Amino acid sequence: MKTEHHVFDEHHVLHQLHHYLPAQAPLKDFVHHNTLHAFQHNSFFKGLSMAEEMFGYRVTLSLREYRELYSKKVIREEIIEDRIRRNKGEAALSEWKEKMLHNSYSTQGEPRIGKLRSQWKKQFGIDLDNMVHPLLFRILCSYLDQGISIWNFPISHKNFLNSIREMERNSFTSFFRTQKVKKMVMEERLEIHTLLQRIVGDERLFESYIYDQQFAHPGWSGMVAVLESQPEGLLDRRKITLSDLIILELLLEIDAMESFLGENWQPLCERVKEVPIPLFAPVENSELHDVIRLWQESYEWSYYDEVLAGLLRNRKDRPVPAHPSFQAAFCIDDRECSIRRHLEHADGNCVTYGTPGFFGVEFFYKPAGGKFVTKLCPAPVTPNYLIKELEAKGKRKKDVHLSKRSHGLIRGWIISQTVGFWAALRLFSNIFRPRISEAAASSFRHMEKGSRLQIECTNPDHKENGLQVGFTIEEMIVRVEGVLRSIGLIENFAPLIYMVSHGASSVNNPHYSAYDCGACSGRPGSVNARVISFMANHPKVREALKQKGIDIPENTQFIGAIHDTTRDEIMFYDEESIFPSNQELHQKNIKLFEQALDANAKERSRRFESINTGADLHSVHDRIRERAVSLFEPRPELNHATNTLCIVGRRELTKGLFLDRRAFMNSYNFGIDPDGKYLFGILKAAAPVCGGINLEYYFSRVDNYKLGAGTKLPHNVMGLFGVANGADGDLRPGLPSQMIEVHDPIRLLIIVEHDPDVILKTIQSNADTYEWFEKEWVHLVAVRPADRELFYFKNGQWEVYHPFRDRVPEVHDLDREFEKSMDNLPVIITD
Repeated sequence: MKTEHHVFDEHHVLHQLHHYLPAQAPLKDFVHHNTLHAFQHNSFFKGLSMAEEMFGYRVTLSLREYRELYSKKVIREEIIEDRIRRNKGEAALSEWKEKMLHNSYSTQGEPRIGKLRSQWKKQFGIDLDNMVHPLLFRILCSYLDQGISIWNFPISHKNFLNSIREMERNSFTSFFRTQKVKKMVMEERLEIHTLLQRIVGDERLFESYIYDQQFAHPGWSGMVAVLESQPEGLLDRRKITLSDLIILELLLEIDAMESFLGENWQPLCERVKEVPIPLFAPVENSELHDVIRLWQESYEWSYYDEVLAGLLRNRKDRPVPAHPSFQAAFCIDDRECSIRRHLEHADGNCVTYGTPGFFGVEFFYKPAGGKFVTKLCPAPVTPNYLIKELEAKGKRKKDVHLSKRSHGLIRGWIISQTVGFWAALRLFSNIFRPRISEAAASSFRHMEKGSRLQIECTNPDHKENGLQVGFTIEEMIVRVEGVLRSIGLIENFAPLIYMVSHGASSVNNPHYSAYDCGACSGRPGSVNARVISFMANHPKVREALKQKGIDIPENTQFIGAIHDTTRDEIMFYDEESIFPSNQELHQKNIKLFEQALDANAKERSRRFESINTGADLHSVHDRIRERAVSLFEPRPELNHATNTLCIVGRRELTKGLFLDRRAFMNSYNFGIDPDGKYLFGILKAAAPVCGGINLEYYFSRVDNYKLGAGTKLPHNVMGLFGVANGADGDLRPGLPSQMIEVHDPIRLLIIVEHDPDVILKTIQSNADTYEWFEKEWVHLVAVRPADRELFYFKNGQWEVYHPFRDRVPEVHDLDREFEKSMDNLPVIITD
């Protein structure tokens, strides 16, 4: 940061602000990311100390919380001692152990942010935030509104500032109280520098003032910054920039000062007696920082050690069936970890795989009758393809009382006196018997089950909005080969191979996109499952794959499906195309899936106080279904809560190992990828996607006030793009407390089954990917296939790791374990 220069560089400050403000997209595109992405070029603990000092974020548990975990034996003593030896040396063991367990430290330091601007209250006796924010937030919300308000913003086709000018020019009322500021806003060349000169005075303080001002409402500022760079985040787009926001806020502040103090008030610099420490001045390391680091590492490795011990001890003979009854590829999502285990238990001859839930096919999707397209691939990817839904047999139902007709004077009165009473009775009955309604968000409604999709491109030269409609045969071949080789499915094909996407059902939940598939930009992956199945079933694709060494039998069929992770239900697509010879097998498999879903519902139910996990399977599953669509349930699903692992390797590595739904599981066969070609694609996605999920949960857990969204109970949806507490509050980034309350703030451990040298070469081939591991925002362990030796990546090189735990419990009846505890269960070896 250019703290040594006195000249205010507006472009530089705005660029930096974009980097440090929250980067959460609108609700429809709610995709997890590293909340402290701006600090990621630093090592993990250095980034934490900077974020804490600069912005006052709470970035770890407290000393008291760590010590409580130690007293409960969650943090193990031998791990504490090992961490001290590795960081401080053997000679310092007793000294640092004493500091960790007994020393007291002051934690009353104030953040640097906000100190300059707080002088308004101290020196002038006014609360400028209280005078400006309510009006500012209402203006922003009205301008960006996506359909909540009955009346649209009067002028929305122009950019933000010009819209304000137009309204000022043609309205009887004004946003401003003083004539002086009304004239200023009409100036076409309003500049931030000029306005700061009036309100601050000293150019050396401009940068600090702007940061203080924008971080007084980081949610709104962050949203504007995102929409400036990604205007497609709003379906009804708006032209707004962070510069526009700052100019309007400075005008409102000057207007407030003129109104409150008159015309003769002095700039802020005239009253500032002591210049605050620059926001970006170096942050000194302290003994408390070192103690917290030792505690956090001990906390993490107490769990990692248990997992790695489980991998070494899980050496039962579990060969892959030579002739599987069926195969199923699920998303790597940690919520699919358990359904795979239950499916394998229901049929020991089936084989399951894990791969990112967009199945390697990137495109925009346009439903039949839809006005907009939605992206169904990872957020950083920009697709060049469009998949269109050509025919949809059904029509989406709507609640009559929620139609636009209810807004009129006469029709509104009639509807409220008739349908309104019926709606009230239905709402009342929903308290006692929740059921899915027309207004519910359901993954099964993302695409009509019996619809027809245009997947094959018949004319590559024809474009719709610059997008190619469908994929050519050559493009299909590349994508099918890629997904099959990446998961190691190149032989021993079963008659039926299910490509199972996932989504969720949700009611009264503005964060519903966070429950769907992150690999599909926060949407269900049902279209992707159908598309990849169509491609893999295409005769010309199979003919080409045969030439590449992947010989798929003629009787093998790929079937798309979607798993609703909230209700634990599954829907299969294109069942009418299944060969008669495979129909009987499919009907048998449906029953196996239902059996697995019942068991999965029971396992999930142990986290919910309102459900008796000890009841019979069908009763528990019924309660899960009801709970998922209850208007009064703030936590219908815990989503990614408790995620801690990402395992990249063959299923034999983890089959029979109970990981308590805490692991992302990406299938990978090192034997067919000796140079790491496919491993590169996996880790390039796994680090930012799985790591981003993990870190958003981590930071929302340790600081739910500033880095999370607080409790969702008082949340008010603002313009269909964000949430705030109340009508005029700041937008809340991060996750609500109901999504993180059972989460352990532990960094992601990525475990890869391959030779360590190949893994190192792979991650070093991409700087952005390597940064995640080098700076330790995620941990990396290699499992050498030849002998299962474990290697931990630290300071750019591998260190051999031998687990301290020498015994892993073996359990034959997991159902009893589910009924015993709501807390995290240990790693267990099962049958």
